[in-house]
Amino acid sequence: MGMTTEQGTRSGQHYLSLVDLLILAVGTFTLGVDGYVMSGLLPEVSADLHVSVSTAGQLTSLFAIVYAVGSPIIAALTGNWDRRVLLAGGMAVFISGMILQATGSNFPTVAGGRVVAALGAAAYQSNAFSTAGLLSDDAHRARSLAVVAGGGSLALVAGLPFGILVGQAWGWRSAMWILVVPAVISCVSVAFLPAAHAPSLGLRGRLRVLTDTRVRGILVGTATVMVPAFLIVSFLPTVLHISGTLVVVAMFGFGCGQVLGTAAVPRLIRWRGSPFVLVLGGCVVTVFAVILTLTRTFEVGAVVTMFGLGAGAGISLVPQQHRLFALVPAFAPIAMGLNGSAIYFAAAVGAALGGGVLAVGGASALAPTAALLGVIAITAGTVLRPENHSKRKAEAAASHRV
Repeated sequence: MGMTTEQGTRSGQHYLSLVDLLILAVGTFTLGVDGYVMSGLLPEVSADLHVSVSTAGQLTSLFAIVYAVGSPIIAALTGNWDRRVLLAGGMAVFISGMILQATGSNFPTVAGGRVVAALGAAAYQSNAFSTAGLLSDDAHRARSLAVVAGGGSLALVAGLPFGILVGQAWGWRSAMWILVVPAVISCVSVAFLPAAHAPSLGLRGRLRVLTDTRVRGILVGTATVMVPAFLIVSFLPTVLHISGTLVVVAMFGFGCGQVLGTAAVPRLIRWRGSPFVLVLGGCVVTVFAVILTLTRTFEVGAVVTMFGLGAGAGISLVPQQHRLFALVPAFAPIAMGLNGSAIYFAAAVGAALGGGVLAVGGASALAPTAALLGVIAITAGTVLRPENHSKRKAEAAASHRV
């Protein structure tokens, strides 16, 4: 595989223990809650900082942009570092950003804290998945990635409702302070993980991943399959004609579905392989986006539909990470950073497209648009098969030797 760890195996195991994976998942859970809570507390943030809601909303966009740009750069510059150093350092930077936001007295200061938090998240998130992949063999890698991804999914189920309710009751700054607690736990606990290093590569070698056709194909698949769900979630109150507690309930349903979908991924990958699972996830998202056009005005039906949409989103994420480790193991840590950037790019595109569709076609056009984007994602997942490219290269090399 070309990937090494200082410890190698633990008690003969070729994969991380559940405790190790949960340590990583605590971090992804914390970052997931932060990403969603800020969006849910924009009215409180705008009132406290004396800016408009649209201006406060730029805090979310700023975080996404900094993360998307910073993740692959950090991965490229720190490719030879022990993953534990990156994980602890990234979470420490994130904590600093959270404290800066919680204590900031004006919008520029809070925005600066958001930038710092985004840089920390960029250092931690992709490296959490890299660590899980580096320390797992082929047979267990899907499981390891799914458990770490489950932290982010669980953030929607447990963390988001709690964070929003705390923010509404005690102020948005209280929610920021509370998030510091699991962040500190995560920062300290990564020291108990086994050491892991990516293959030793020069900066030029690490940057070569940007020109790899296989990586680009996977990144396109990641971005296209995530856009429909982000479009719906970004404008959920408008899509469903709901507000207040019902928004939290709908997001809770989406999160439960995402947890279920993520949990099912390892078995699905063993059954039919990662490319099939990606297309399956796109199909599930598309079907439930279509159903949402019919159920969006019915509270119970809408929540059930959001559960299905979340399941599709949960199914779609891990297969792409699994493919990167299988196709480009030497570049996997950097490729994971790029994959994280693709997800945040999808979030930005989904929000931008949703805003345009809303202005032109109204709320009723959002779900059909998500369904159309789902069809595009299914097409991309079917047509773009980097595995075929690798197979052709291997066959060509074999014939040349003959």
